This record gives sequence, C-alpha cells and structure tokens, in this order.
Amino acid sequence: MKRIYLLATVGIMLLTACNNHASTAHDEHNHATHAHGAHDGHNHDGHNHNHNAHDGHNHDGHNHAPAAKAEPAQAHNENSDAIIIEPAKAKHLGIVSEKIALRSFRKSIPASGRIEAAQGSEHTIVATTAGVVNFARTLVEGQHVNKGELVLNISANHLQEGDPVVRARIAYETATADYERIARLLENRLATQAEYNAAKERYETTRIAYESLAKQHNTNGTGIHAQQGGYIKNCLVSEGDYVSMGQPLIITTSQNRLYLHAEVAQRYFSELHNIETANFRTSFGNNYYQLADMGGKLLSYGKSVGANSHFVTMTFSFEGRADLMPGSSVEIYLLGRQQEGTIVLPKTALIEEQGSYFVYVQLCPESYSKQEVTLGMTNGNDVEIISGLSAGQAVVTQGAYHVKLASTSNALPAHNHEH
Repeated sequence: MKRIYLLATVGIMLLTACNNHASTAHDEHNHATHAHGAHDGHNHDGHNHNHNAHDGHNHDGHNHAPAAKAEPAQAHNENSDAIIIEPAKAKHLGIVSEKIALRSFRKSIPASGRIEAAQGSEHTIVATTAGVVNFARTLVEGQHVNKGELVLNISANHLQEGDPVVRARIAYETATADYERIARLLENRLATQAEYNAAKERYETTRIAYESLAKQHNTNGTGIHAQQGGYIKNCLVSEGDYVSMGQPLIITTSQNRLYLHAEVAQRYFSELHNIETANFRTSFGNNYYQLADMGGKLLSYGKSVGANSHFVTMTFSFEGRADLMPGSSVEIYLLGRQQEGTIVLPKTALIEEQGSYFVYVQLCPESYSKQEVTLGMTNGNDVEIISGLSAGQAVVTQGAYHVKLASTSNALPAHNHEH
C-alpha cells in the first residue's frame, strides 16, 4: 500500500513539473523577443510589439532577455561552394558528366613537323613533243584529275619545224622502204648482214616514234594525258608557253600514301625507341588525326643530328586523305607504349585559370564543385591526370565553360531552400 502511494506521489510531482515547464515556455513565447520575422508585430497583453526592433525591451514590467538568433538558412546542398544547375538546364546547355574509370594511356612526346608526299605518289607530266601549250580545260593547283585524262595539247602547226607527227610519219615511211629494199638485197646476197641490221634498227626506231605520236595526235595537236589519278600539286607552264620535248609540265600527287616527318628535341632521344605511333593536328584545322586509324606505321628515326639542326627526325607513313595537304605544317604527339591504371580526361573537361587547371566534379544531379588537378602527359585529345581526382567521381567532360559561367554570374540563380 505504501509502495502504491509512493508511486502516485512521484507521478503527481512529475506531472506538475511538466505543466510548469510548458507554462513557462508558453509565457516566453508570448513575451520574449523572437528571431522569426513571421511573428513580428504580434500583440501580447494589449501591447503591439515589433520583436525585431525591440529585442530586450521591458513589457508590462517584465524584463525580457533577447531571444537567440535564428539559425542561418541551410543551402540545398551541404557544400557551401557548390554550383547549382538544375538538370533540365544542364541538359539544355549541353553539360555532360562521365564517371572516371582507370584506363590505358600512352605517354607522349610533343613535336612539330610537316606532311610530305610519299615516294612514288607524285608524278611529273612531261612534254612528248615540242610546241605551244594549249590547256584542254582550266587547271589550277589542288584540282583533281583522273588517270588517262587529257590535260593539255601541244601544237606545232605554226612552227618552222612543222608538225612533229607529220615529220615522224615521213621518217617512218622512209625507213620502212629502205628496210624492205635491204632485205631483198640480202636474199640475193647483194647486201651485207651489217647493212640489213642498220636498216632494221632505223625502221624500228621510226616506227615506235611515229606510233607514239600518232596515238596522242588530235585536231589541236599532240594530247598530253595524266598518267595517274590525283591532285595537281604544281602547274609549271602557262597557256601559250613554248615547250621542248621532255620538259616538265605538271606535277600531280595521288595522296594515296603520305609521310609524316616529326622534328623531335634531342632531350627525348633516349625515349624514341618506345614510340609506336602518333597523333597530329594541322595548322589550318582543329581536328586531331590518329595514325592508328589511318594505316600508319613508323618507318624510321634518325640516329644522329645534322650540323645545322638541333632535332631528331622521325618518319611515319599513312593513308592520305583529301583534307590533308602535302607540305603543310603539323603539331605532333608521338605516342609510346601503353600504361594501365591511369586517370584520363578529354581536354574539353579542363578549365585554365592563371596557369592552373581545374575540372568540375558533379556531386549530385544538380550540384557541381570546382576541383584543381595536376596534369601529366597528353596525346592531343586526352590528358593524364596525376592528382586531384580519383576513380568513381563524376566529372563534367562537355560544357565545363557553362558551369564556370554559372559560378560567376547570376544568369543561373542559386537553388537554395530556407528551412
């Protein structure tokens, strides 16, 4: 019985304490100053109080201590440096993120160089007779010609020497008659074998010359045809020029195979034996070409340096393309053997600021953070990341510039939720 009475007494005391605490809290809520702007101007005990302006004022004879300041509003993301871009907006801007995975990468050596026509890919069209040049159609450098196509005519109609085809025909007919005469005399033993051989030689020589010229002859003179298909590299004569037999007229290039000549600094000489292929970019474009995709192969590299050069030359051959010009300068990345387990990013992921490089890491679908990275080697398209990132992180690989703009302007307002 005493135990029941004791428990009841304790229960009543606890209930009384809770009620007093609630009453006190309610009284403080009605009379103390609050940091919540939503309750400013409430009327307490017949008085209209502005709590933001009267913290700590005495109301109805009561001295009220100022209430604690409200907690600052928390951002939607816990990282205060986070850049907020809504997923729909990011998609519209072309912002693309990719998860980092360790992959193979080739270390590279930077070099400069040029593209040249491969041996046998260039052909020089020469004059087969003397005369005046008359182009079959307008020809300019870079224009395509087909194999066997008529490119120009050489006419000798108004020259003192006369038409070479007519002269070749006359010489051939004369040599034929003399050869037949000597052959009959030899049968009757009235001519020697030496005379017969000499007559036969003159006959064969004039026959070949006449048939060659007659085959090329047309109403405009002697036609000159392209011996191989390709592009005109150089046109060495102009309309109306006089040319002699054997004179070069036009140089064509097939561009089926090209050479890539790389000039490498001497300090990389000890590493050249590891080079397997290369990437390059022309001075007139931004596209990087990969020799591995163009049937490229290493032909040789120099074992010495010339007296007037400070570079070692490496030469590759590869399949030509219409958008590559022999003789053009190129920026080259010589690629060595593959190494595994490397963090690699495309160059489009990098942002440069005063000599330092940064990327944007995606924290969640709408949040990004700026991260400084240390770069290693590059192959022209991709770059090795030495430090600053780890596998599994999502990094912006396209549209990094738009993320930078979002972090420095009010074009994309911060997405904060007050709590």
